[in-house]
Amino acid sequence: SGSAFASAAVWQYESLKSRVHTYLEEARADWLDRMRPQKRGDFRKQVNSWWNSLTEGQRTVTGIIAANVFVFCLWRVPGMRRVMFTYFTSDPSSKALCSPMLLSTFSHFSLFHMAANMYVLWSFSSSIVSLLGCEQFMAVYLSAGVISTFVSYVAKMATGRFEPSLGASGAIMTVLAAVCTKMPEAKLAIIFLPMFTFTAGSALKAIIAFDTAGLALGWRLFDHAAHLGGALFGMWYVTYGHELIWKNREPLVKAWHEMRTKNTGKGGG
Repeated sequence: SGSAFASAAVWQYESLKSRVHTYLEEARADWLDRMRPQKRGDFRKQVNSWWNSLTEGQRTVTGIIAANVFVFCLWRVPGMRRVMFTYFTSDPSSKALCSPMLLSTFSHFSLFHMAANMYVLWSFSSSIVSLLGCEQFMAVYLSAGVISTFVSYVAKMATGRFEPSLGASGAIMTVLAAVCTKMPEAKLAIIFLPMFTFTAGSALKAIIAFDTAGLALGWRLFDHAAHLGGALFGMWYVTYGHELIWKNREPLVKAWHEMRTKNTGKGGG
């Protein structure tokens, strides 16, 4: 988590630094496009047009969705099954403990499971990135995967049920809880029942109650501990974590800036 937030702070610094250069390059490219004859049916232009039509949040989660699809395809390779079970499922009784805490966040064996998780992530992507920015969001998402898996480990050790888990649900619960905490009066609806609407605050309370009951009663339909850990982390981060972590990144960014400036000076500008 520390590495994720440090990398996000440096990423934001580099992104802001290159924004002017990117703007000038795009202006030059637009000028060249007007000068050149336009090609009909240019696939590259169609892709660029689609990409530019997406919100910043949707563009940010596209990489996450692509990673999940890639890992899902790896599960279909028979020779990869042993590796996938070892590193892409989280289980406190496994020999590999640390790396699966993150890698299992991008792992789905069921197509329906992956599709449902990615749909929720896509639906909330614009809201969460508008709240946190793409760099901070990525740090929170990766941290949420690790923290929700850790809570799952603790629950499994406490109950003695050593079952492998996988999926992005814990991290996505962090996203959902963060948005619902910041915008509790927002109206939500279920995809198959659009006529029934409810507030985000009510949805969050219902989800926490459901996962708390599932954890207490030992239900095995979902990894309720991971869901609950992810939701509580999302609520905590938007309430306290943003102030305690992200707003105190200045010393790191300053050190990175000084290092970049020193290296640039040594290289003759």
